[in-house]
Amino acid sequence: MKVAVLDNLRSVYNVGSIFRTANAAGIEKLYLCGITPTPLDKKGRRRSDFAKVALGAEDNLLWEYWETTEGALEDLRAKEHHIIALEQDTRAIDYKAIVIRDKANVAFVIGPEVDGMKPETLALCDQIAEIPMLGSKESLNVTIAFGIGVYRMLGL
Repeated sequence: MKVAVLDNLRSVYNVGSIFRTANAAGIEKLYLCGITPTPLDKKGRRRSDFAKVALGAEDNLLWEYWETTEGALEDLRAKEHHIIALEQDTRAIDYKAIVIRDKANVAFVIGPEVDGMKPETLALCDQIAEIPMLGSKESLNVTIAFGIGVYRMLGL
């Protein structure tokens, strides 16, 4: 199963946008971890701010909430997923050079924009992919990075 793991993303708008992009790219399930907003509020009602951005993708994708990203990744590892983090790191390789052994059983991990993923999270990943930055900014918005990375790595 092609999945994405959202590691402590703060913005409901970014998460809703990732739902739309994931749906378009053929991702089948999203793991929403830590503080990542879900399509439902604390009382189990649909979030109108989420739905406004996701435009129904939240109704067409499986998703589940995990308290910790590490727990979700350990579960995916047990299911033999190839786990790829999209992150700037000294161990990262260019996202265009990533080789996925089984595109039907892959997990893409994206994390918080300001501080990035914790070392413990990155240690559970098989590969770390990085999108080169050529301008003066050091990073892309997480939704843009997710779209670029997933489409390229899946060969879409």
